[in-house]
Amino acid sequence: MGTAPDWNTGEGLIRLDDPAEVDAAFERGERHLGTAVIGLAFNCSLEEASPRILRAMRLPDIAQRGFAFTAAGVAARLNGALTPQLYDALRAEGLTGGVAEDAIRDTLTFVPFRELPWWFRGCRVWLGVRDRGEGWLLRMKDAVGDSARHAAAAWRRRSSRQSRQ
Repeated sequence: MGTAPDWNTGEGLIRLDDPAEVDAAFERGERHLGTAVIGLAFNCSLEEASPRILRAMRLPDIAQRGFAFTAAGVAARLNGALTPQLYDALRAEGLTGGVAEDAIRDTLTFVPFRELPWWFRGCRVWLGVRDRGEGWLLRMKDAVGDSARHAAAAWRRRSSRQSRQ
């Protein structure tokens, strides 16, 4: 690394490539640990980054926990797989709009279907059905809104013609 990372501002942490430095930061109770594990996900092997990502997922600060889940999504994107412990952590957090939703969606997108654990396979099917239903609902809302606007415009034109007569 060129310059030392600044743990107070978080600057340079995305370039971290030393798991031991992140371990020491955990021991010191540094801020911006979520950003640091994103850096590890980018710059280290999955086996090196995974324990630190898991540890960051248990941080009390919700924002830093969110970054830890982002790091899991990055790991899925770059490696096309996750460790069993990361799969378990994502499953435990769940898909109900929490901090893990984007990481779970990244996992479903970048990990081949046949390599996913069973819960993730079911989740992928369920999300596909849900997304398709949402798409249909949005198209139907657009069509109803367009129809209502056209009907209102036609009614105004008719009313204005009648008032001129």
